Amino acid sequence: MELTAILIVLAIFLVAVMYSSVGHGGASGYLAVMAFLAVAPEVTRPTALVLNLFVATIGTVQFYRAGYFSWRIFLPFAAASIPMAVVGGMITLPTNVYKIVLGAVLCLAAVRLAIKLKNDDEVNDPPIIACLLIGAMIGLLSGMVGVGGGIFLTPILLLMRWAETRVAAGVSVLFILVNSAAGLVGQYSKGGLSGLPSEVWLWIAAAVVGGFLGSTLGSKKFDSITLRRVLAVVLLFAGVKLILV
Repeated sequence: MELTAILIVLAIFLVAVMYSSVGHGGASGYLAVMAFLAVAPEVTRPTALVLNLFVATIGTVQFYRAGYFSWRIFLPFAAASIPMAVVGGMITLPTNVYKIVLGAVLCLAAVRLAIKLKNDDEVNDPPIIACLLIGAMIGLLSGMVGVGGGIFLTPILLLMRWAETRVAAGVSVLFILVNSAAGLVGQYSKGGLSGLPSEVWLWIAAAVVGGFLGSTLGSKKFDSITLRRVLAVVLLFAGVKLILV
């Protein structure tokens, strides 16, 4: 196996561990890895979403079994995001525009990973209208870029005091799962899944192992802030590179 192929597998494994520990699928991290290797957007989007599906499924089971989930919070956000993620998956942005949008998403993801957000205070019920509007916007952006949207939903839930920390992670990971599936449906309708690389199953294996490890640690209150900040630097570098180059 070539050195580059080995590095990709290791990078995907580490991304899956770090992201799943905080209730994320890791799509922005996978996209950053592929951005460094100048992989074409028609390959990066479906590949990141497929990896998301596997990691988010594991995370959903782990957080749900640990009792960190709320259907009351999840449903209104998902109801609006799922159809918009399908629409987003059907949209193919010009390459130069896609690189800028993806770069901005990676920079936001870097900030999210670097900052330790917590909310252990009393939570309030989110307004239904706000849930629908926010869910729709996240769904559309997620489908267009190739992420699950948890990187946006989690900080909103915490900053608005709509969920405590572990529940926010549990809600976000299922949100990522359904959005990733919806985004893939949209891309499939446009013939966008033909670009999956031949080695995708090896990448999936690395993501599954990393996702299982990370979500297990995350659901047991593992604090990975130092490692996440290292990953944040990588994401920031990749995001700036996409925007400027």
